[in-house]
Amino acid sequence: MASDDTLSKILAEPEVVQLSAAVAGPVFLPGDEGYDADRATYNLLTPQRPAVVVGVVNADDVRETVRFARRNSLPVAVQATGHGVGVPADGAVLINTSRMTGVTIDPDARIARVEAGVRWQRVIDEAAKYGLAAINGSSPTVGVVGYTLGGGHSPFLGRSYGYAADHVTAVDIVTPDGELRTVTADLEPELFWAVRGGKANFGVVTAIEFRVFPLERLYGGALFFPGSQARQVLQAWRSWIEDTPDELTSSIALLRLPPVEAVPEPLRGQLVVHVRIAHLGSAEEGARLVAPLREAGTVLLDSVVELPYTAVASIHNDPVDPLPVCERSTLLRDLTPAALDRIVGLAGEGSEVPVTVVEIRHLAGALRRAPQVPNAVANREAAFLLFVASVTALDAVPAHVAYHARIIEELAEWDTGRAFANFLTPGNGAADHVASAYPPGVYTRLVELKRRWDPDNLFRFTHTIHTD
Repeated sequence: MASDDTLSKILAEPEVVQLSAAVAGPVFLPGDEGYDADRATYNLLTPQRPAVVVGVVNADDVRETVRFARRNSLPVAVQATGHGVGVPADGAVLINTSRMTGVTIDPDARIARVEAGVRWQRVIDEAAKYGLAAINGSSPTVGVVGYTLGGGHSPFLGRSYGYAADHVTAVDIVTPDGELRTVTADLEPELFWAVRGGKANFGVVTAIEFRVFPLERLYGGALFFPGSQARQVLQAWRSWIEDTPDELTSSIALLRLPPVEAVPEPLRGQLVVHVRIAHLGSAEEGARLVAPLREAGTVLLDSVVELPYTAVASIHNDPVDPLPVCERSTLLRDLTPAALDRIVGLAGEGSEVPVTVVEIRHLAGALRRAPQVPNAVANREAAFLLFVASVTALDAVPAHVAYHARIIEELAEWDTGRAFANFLTPGNGAADHVASAYPPGVYTRLVELKRRWDPDNLFRFTHTIHTD
């Protein structure tokens, strides 16, 4: 990385003038109007101060910016929405792709082509015009590309179709040498394997193509129960999922809701059990399947109905505005009654630290099967994903981080010792943490490909594949 003195010279005339002339999008330095907006992250606990920000508008802009960074020995970071910051891009060239918003749906081939800055709700809406749906995540504001490069776990379609990365058919990527390449199962197949699950370690993806599926409606929503009934509801959900078909994907969470007007009154300011349902069959069959859960406790709110797929984000109802969030996750091989009791003891009523959410996602069906075209999405043997997060003030972060670690440690008996790449902890780029997303064989292969395609570690602000 360039020294402070060298950096000052690089960012002075004529280098930045040359870059500005070479790209169609804006170029921002610290202090420029627009710099703060383009460097902003969704997680307010991961602020970043890049040396220069380029608001790219097309693949040529990306190529020119990568070449500028390489000429000047500057590292490169990439973001569309700021949701998935691995390590803050301090002193880097930050490529902001949010202006690249093209979406094309081929209804005959059932293929979507999406540019680098597109958020999921846009794809959901465009695909719905043709009665199609994509393997999107719980948040409508997350970027399509970053989500997919990390694997892409859908709490709606995952059990039926697998991970989003399993259905990618082509990737346009500017590699660290500044070249734009299209990679597929036939064109650069090793790089194609790596980018689907290996995150943003191998370049800047400018567009991605993936399969979409015929689906206009689903039976879905949420059931809310009092936090005081957490033990019985969690046990009921755990038993219930054993007899549900792959057309039904579900998750459950202990959730502390804020005392704000936007939260419905029965839930406002309360600890609740939040059961999420997404059934791809008929509403009649869905109601039959969900009936036992409705008897699991005192239902405070029941929003499980037939929905157009365009409203799928209402099932989790993730916050869309930036927040200060600290989080941890792990993968579990099992979820026994003793494990559930431990979760309730740590995160239920009277817990020592009031974490905002402890979520358990059921991993079954296609999520545990190998895809037709192999990729780097790993740890498919896990049965559950555990996610812990706290929305908290800066001075309370250390206590919450320590308590998250305690929750993970207390569940070590059922833990696989691994994580899912999309859920790696923001701001933690440590080698052992990143490696936990992959078995040794997969990680070794990723390391070899990182050495080949990015020997100078130009792309080091994601959850970086460490080569040393």
